[in-house]
Amino acid sequence: MYEPNIYLDNNSTTQIDGSVSEAISAVFHERLSNPASQHAAGRKARSILETARTAVANSLGCRTHGMSADQILFTSGGTESNNLALVGMLDGREGDLVVSSIEHPSVLGTAAEIAQRGGRRVRYLPVDANGQACLETWDRWLVDHDAAVAGNKKDGRIAMISLMFANNETGSIQPIEYVSESASSRGILVHTDAVQAFGKIPLNFSSIHVDAMSVTAHKLHGPVGIGALVIRQGVHITPVFQGGFQQMGVRPGTESVALAVGFSKAAEIAVENIDESNQTMTELRTALERILLASPNPPIILGTAGPRLPHTISLSYPGIDRQALQMALDRRGIACSTGSACASGSGQPSHVLQAMQLPELVVNGAIRLSLSVQTTPDEIAEVGRRVAEVVHRFPTPRQ
Repeated sequence: MYEPNIYLDNNSTTQIDGSVSEAISAVFHERLSNPASQHAAGRKARSILETARTAVANSLGCRTHGMSADQILFTSGGTESNNLALVGMLDGREGDLVVSSIEHPSVLGTAAEIAQRGGRRVRYLPVDANGQACLETWDRWLVDHDAAVAGNKKDGRIAMISLMFANNETGSIQPIEYVSESASSRGILVHTDAVQAFGKIPLNFSSIHVDAMSVTAHKLHGPVGIGALVIRQGVHITPVFQGGFQQMGVRPGTESVALAVGFSKAAEIAVENIDESNQTMTELRTALERILLASPNPPIILGTAGPRLPHTISLSYPGIDRQALQMALDRRGIACSTGSACASGSGQPSHVLQAMQLPELVVNGAIRLSLSVQTTPDEIAEVGRRVAEVVHRFPTPRQ
């Protein structure tokens, strides 16, 4: 019996929207020149590129006019944006770098490299059992920071914090507004990785007290290969790459006009429909969780005690190996993952679930199902049926 493939790995990457593909194709057919060229073809390319940049900025609620206008730097994606934010913003500033213990590998890896090469102390903000940053620890560190500033001491100062807007594995929305407001009032730089949140929940860069925000196109049905680092006016970033004047020299290199147009189109669609898509994905997520919990071998749904992204389900079948389960589901035509796509190939348990201090059996039995606006109710019902059947065949009992 034929079983259609069902894609539930949208936190890894989404399938590109048809209208986005058409917009990209139209740009390629324009046979545009390098947007840095001074001739007519180059100026046309530059005009299209800057229109796309402004559209992305508007989708994010950035200030786009006047002396207080925010800056949109096009990058290759979220990983580059995160690297550029941490390395570029910290340059020349004294104090510790704070990152949460559940950040994306591109943040944690960059933080480790900064500590190793620059001798800067990195502090890892713990999370609770629901996967949300521990505010008691953060408040205690701020007391130490204030004391260090008052005493003109280096030890205890915080230069910057990077806290993701929402987690890519559990979907837990982080207390970014509280953290950013308390940090910015003290002159502590704030960066947020909003890669998973953009297009799923409302974002307004102008209304939160962050200095930089990372986003990418391929998480919201846009093209792979382009993202952005949003920078508040007046925030200095030292370039990571050298040898070009593009994007004010902060991120040199020839920009892809076609990808920028695709990004702006995807962002426009996502933001225009965000209320409807949010409600639809929440309903589908709830429906799938109900089906799974009503099955003979129900899973543990993780991170449900706090606010979550509408499309992300982190679940665990204790006693079943996560990788074996993922492969079994793949054979049944369900595409899912065992965690972050940037770390899933390592075979290591999820650092996010470990940071939540969950039991080893829960961590080792966890997979992630991530929906999108393209997911249908029929697919949800079919996934529930197939998952229950696959899990039932595993001989390992719960412990």
